[in-house]
Amino acid sequence: MPRVAKRRKALLSKVDTTKRYPLNEAIKLVKSIANTKFDETIDICMNLGIDPKQTELTVRGMVTMPNGTGKTIKVAVFARGDKAADALKAGADYVGAEDLAEKINAGLTDFDRCIATPDMMAVVGKLGKVLGPKGLMPNPKLGTVTPNVADAVKAAKSGQVEFRLDKASIVHAGVGKASFTEEALVQNVKAFIDAVTKAKPQGVKGNYIKKIGISSTMGLGIKLDLTDFAAA
Repeated sequence: MPRVAKRRKALLSKVDTTKRYPLNEAIKLVKSIANTKFDETIDICMNLGIDPKQTELTVRGMVTMPNGTGKTIKVAVFARGDKAADALKAGADYVGAEDLAEKINAGLTDFDRCIATPDMMAVVGKLGKVLGPKGLMPNPKLGTVTPNVADAVKAAKSGQVEFRLDKASIVHAGVGKASFTEEALVQNVKAFIDAVTKAKPQGVKGNYIKKIGISSTMGLGIKLDLTDFAAA
């Protein structure tokens, strides 16, 4: 019989893996078991009733966490002139045009969000093979292709989270840190679930949200009671 680590045994004694917990109770529990030496990330995982092979039923969007995510976000911006200056003032980590494209082609991918002004898409489009697989390609539907680069940079830095349905019909994201207050985490989780709910494609039949779970980096998954969420 495989040996169960002492820490995992301790966690299993606190979490009923078959139970669906009310959100407030789940948040209190996930914080209590996030007891490592570092500030663990609190993740949310939503299993949706969508076949990811049906591209017309894709789920993707952006949501701003009311209390941030606790993560430092690096932003790259493709812009020229005044727009480039605006991006730098707003806190962008990398700003440029063809020169930035050359750096990315040479291996620069040390950023979490890529933003571009509309006139720069001819340059950015050539980076599809590099940015696409990493989910970094600017997209007007997500607000990352915009003339208002300063606002986009500020939104990204303040805790804006992108979500998208993966091949397993799951949407997941980090919604904060274990050091956050219970109230802050509850607000962030509700904001994320609300955003995914509003992103429901029109052609979806049956249950849209099948399961929701939260966990800390080194913790166990805690299932949420879907009756807390009207759209589930």
